[in-house]
Amino acid sequence: MMRHAFLSLLAVFTLNACGVADTATSAATVGEAKSREIEQARANTAHIQQQLDAANARTMERLNTVDRQ
Repeated sequence: MMRHAFLSLLAVFTLNACGVADTATSAATVGEAKSREIEQARANTAHIQQQLDAANARTMERLNTVDRQ
């Protein structure tokens, strides 16, 4: 009887450990995906800022050209 209780308890702890490991693995995977999303968003922001800077530079060139005429 004691052996049966011990094996049952061991099985419960083992299954709980698997659940904890699965949860930790899932959290790590989600964290990694979010990290990639953040890096992509930063890259997109930098690209858009470059485009805005270029557009502003072209606008300033046009204004300077108009002022000289």
